[in-house]
Amino acid sequence: MKRANAVPRTPIVAGQVVTLSEQLRRITAPNPGPMTGAGTNSYLLGRQHVALIDPGPAEASHIDAILSACGDQLRWILVTHTHRDHSPAAAALAAATGAEVIGMPLQPDDGFQDNSFVATRTLTHDERLVSDEFTLRAIYTPGHVNNHICYLFEEQGLLFCGDHIMQGSTVVIIPPHGDMKAYIESLRLLLDYPLQALAPGHGWLIDDPVAEVQGLIDHRLTREAKVLQVLKVVGKGTLKSLTPKVYDDVNASLHPIARYSLWAHLIKLQHDGVASVEGDDWCFVG
Repeated sequence: MKRANAVPRTPIVAGQVVTLSEQLRRITAPNPGPMTGAGTNSYLLGRQHVALIDPGPAEASHIDAILSACGDQLRWILVTHTHRDHSPAAAALAAATGAEVIGMPLQPDDGFQDNSFVATRTLTHDERLVSDEFTLRAIYTPGHVNNHICYLFEEQGLLFCGDHIMQGSTVVIIPPHGDMKAYIESLRLLLDYPLQALAPGHGWLIDDPVAEVQGLIDHRLTREAKVLQVLKVVGKGTLKSLTPKVYDDVNASLHPIARYSLWAHLIKLQHDGVASVEGDDWCFVG
């Protein structure tokens, strides 16, 4: 059998059905951008009874592409999380096919939530969805958002990781539903599983999952150390004033986005007892 992570990288084209293995196909939504890369990936697992991982945005052309690829064979729609680029197409696809919608409950709206999302069923941590063709294990991975679930295709060791891990970019953590401490702990949790490859919500398959996960942990801890170093030097500062100092290695055009992750790092440091907040100022606690 051709392994999913052995497929060469070709340009990602919205609406194109890409065969990644005998059982797995990918269709990318037409929503490219700074936060979504080439677009949101929707994965079709199985041939006789299909599981769709991340239906994507409610774009008519994307919904049509998914229906054309699997039609009445669609049985399950699994959502990694309820951000607007990942779950809105679930409602239309479920209505068209009768597929079961699986995901965690919607979070209170923070400006990024898909308020249309309604799950038929929620898988608990380590619970399996089993068919004659595949086994999917749910792995609860809060951090990017509190209702994030990854799904492990156990027969191939392929993890559908939504926005927990993005190919070619780090994930933005946006409080209050995003939590940096939980994110790092969730990354560490993944190292306990027999991963062979990662299928991210944005970008290509990642074929060295252990190195990728460990690299992300190291990156976040290095950034955390820099946040603390900057706080020690300046004493205190607002998110706006601290961002250029902490992210001086990142293009200034991305600083408004980086500010969210800085906020998440500072909240973690506050919980760790080495930072505090007074009004808009974050302060070093010596």
